[in-house]
Amino acid sequence: MIKGIVFVRKFKKQLFIAGTLVLALATFSFRDDLFQISKNLDVFASVYKEVNINYVDDINSAKMIKTGVDAMLDGLDPYTEFVPESEIEDYKLHYVSTEYGGIGAGIFARDGKVYVSDVFEGFPAQKADIRAGDELVKINDVPLAGKDNDQVGALLKGSKGASIKLLLKRDGAQPTEKTLVRDEIKQPNVSYYGMVDGNMGYIKLDKFLENSADEVTNALTELKKKNPSGIILDLRSNGGGILLEAVKIVNLFVPKDVEVVSQIGKVKEKNFTYKTNGAPLEPNLPLVVLVNNHSASASEIVAGSLQDLDRAVIIGQRSYGKGLVQQTFNLPYNSLVKITIAKYYIPSGRCIQALDYTHRRDDGSVVKVADSLMHEYKTKDGRSVYDGSGIYPDVFVNQEHFANITEALVGKLLIFDYATRFRNEHPSPDNLRTFSLSDADYADFVKFLADKNYSYSTGSEKLLADLKAEATKEKQFSEIQTEYDALKAKMDATKKNDLQIHKEEIKEVLENEIASRYAYEKGRYETNFKYDKELAQAVKVMQDNTLLSNILKGEGQYKIIGKPMAMVSAKKSDSGH
Repeated sequence: MIKGIVFVRKFKKQLFIAGTLVLALATFSFRDDLFQISKNLDVFASVYKEVNINYVDDINSAKMIKTGVDAMLDGLDPYTEFVPESEIEDYKLHYVSTEYGGIGAGIFARDGKVYVSDVFEGFPAQKADIRAGDELVKINDVPLAGKDNDQVGALLKGSKGASIKLLLKRDGAQPTEKTLVRDEIKQPNVSYYGMVDGNMGYIKLDKFLENSADEVTNALTELKKKNPSGIILDLRSNGGGILLEAVKIVNLFVPKDVEVVSQIGKVKEKNFTYKTNGAPLEPNLPLVVLVNNHSASASEIVAGSLQDLDRAVIIGQRSYGKGLVQQTFNLPYNSLVKITIAKYYIPSGRCIQALDYTHRRDDGSVVKVADSLMHEYKTKDGRSVYDGSGIYPDVFVNQEHFANITEALVGKLLIFDYATRFRNEHPSPDNLRTFSLSDADYADFVKFLADKNYSYSTGSEKLLADLKAEATKEKQFSEIQTEYDALKAKMDATKKNDLQIHKEEIKEVLENEIASRYAYEKGRYETNFKYDKELAQAVKVMQDNTLLSNILKGEGQYKIIGKPMAMVSAKKSDSGH
């Protein structure tokens, strides 16, 4: 018994000594950290002081400090950033709310002049019959020649209720003056909702800023009045926003007290699990979520959690793969810093972050998470999904890319210019959903291009140019020049037919731009529905109850979603032994 007591006393003494040693080490480490911080700040301040005093030319102090802070944060990730006081308002417009005082029109500078790029329905510009393609000559008697977008934007914006005088030119006519009253411009998060083919309700959500969940709720409520057979939530090219808005939107389709997303980081106090907290508005109707490789962050939380919970079918292309959570911290002098504080994990337990910012290459470039480092997770009903690479769709649809000629016509604003002319010469189409340019209209467009410069290089031409450069470098071009010239001549002849070869896709882009001149953003969507392959696939899936069930239950080919190639190769290798 005495031996036992002595042993316990010795153990307690050793435990006390060990604990004291750990505490001492932790204290030393903390003090060392503080010393390093103090030392480096002292060095930074000293460098700034000496440069400011001794540099040969005057320096912009604010710009220099901003450059230094940006360089410091650049080695972390692109989402951790410093926002000085001068950029706070723009930051809020981009990340928090899209409200500002203005006229409701976009602008762009071109050849030293300023033009209206688009007009938002229901706001002062549209009510005053200002149109896309109109030239802005003056704002409140201030000439705009030579001014850039930011300068013109600052002149257009102002307090709600304040008048603004515009001098505009249209289609070469004499300038006209219009006086408008600025209004509060709030660009909606939901840019469109309505019924589409197959009696399906469609909601296009562009961003997850303030009130986005309320807007989706209102859209869904209105669509339910039409007794839809299913709902399509379009998150394509939605770069995300506020995490809590994403949780609220998921709650529209899944029951109360279901885990949606967890954020886990270094600071335990900031770790949190978000669950649904109310009854769903629509728990039963078939649901499809559309995504592409520009769907990121909050979009991936919605799509990924609905996939993990086997509540929705995801259609489109693999999403971007942003699994990081940011929080803003206020700094002195009305500035702030936005810091990545955690990674987020959706219900299956996976994190979909695709780029590894911590383990960069020696040159500082970022690498994707390797297939071999990805892990398998299970959805609610046992389907296999994977981390480290965004959200892979249940039904993959190849993304089509426009031809070089189409990109050239858009980039050189010739599509824009023709749509401006068309709007000024034609009445509004009766039905934008069925609106289509006739062959005569397209022939008129080709005629319009006759004296325009829209030079471009095809992929084949670029390869041929590379061949010539390499052959010349190796002093062998003279030996192949005859064949080269013949091939180039044939390519040139084929290129002349590009306007006819790519007629259908050029018509699609033209119709989209023209429709926006009559019905604004709504016109773009309704005219484009007939060309939208992902939308057509969504309708097809929801009209086929067997297919819908097979996907959500993981039958056959739908048991495994987006398996990394390294895992596929490893399995084949294992089976070969």
